[in-house]
Amino acid sequence: MTTRHLFAIGASSLLLLAPASVVVAQTAAVPPIVHGPPIAGMCVLSVNQAIATSAVGRYASQRMQQIVAQVKAELQPEDQAITTEGRALQASQATLDKATLQSRANALQTRLNAFQQKAALRQKEVQATEQKSVNRIAQELDPIARQLYQTHHCSVLFDRQGVMMANPAMDLTTEAVAGLNAKIQQFAFDREHLDTAATTPASR
Repeated sequence: MTTRHLFAIGASSLLLLAPASVVVAQTAAVPPIVHGPPIAGMCVLSVNQAIATSAVGRYASQRMQQIVAQVKAELQPEDQAITTEGRALQASQATLDKATLQSRANALQTRLNAFQQKAALRQKEVQATEQKSVNRIAQELDPIARQLYQTHHCSVLFDRQGVMMANPAMDLTTEAVAGLNAKIQQFAFDREHLDTAATTPASR
């Protein structure tokens, strides 16, 4: 198990921020959609798209890529060292007595197990960091969505993720993005440390 496998998702961090609505590719042969009239009181908002396309969402995505790169930089040397040692041990099998070979193989396996646990922990930390950043932006978006709901006199507000199609006149996403951009551009955050959280005594 190597870091490139563990963090192959790194370049697409903040997966929850990716627009979740189904995008149907249209060709010249497909006529444009003709919407019915807007339904009074019915509104839609794509939370995922609002977060992903906002300035703070793009900032968080870039910051997550930096954090993933830091984790890769931390794990890669140890990963490479274990791989190199494994190859060297394999190459020297014919020259080592059985006891020595077994001892070195056991030591290498112990080292590999510890590394795999560390890599798995780092992946969980990256995921926890990603989720925490998404939650922070969602909290900033919530009062904006509430205000838009009242301003547009909505009777119901659907998340566009659960709506296949809707008249754009009922879509509040663009206004939500504008509201987010005016409210917050970025916020500082670092990788979560779950090992520290697990070993820190509970406050009395």
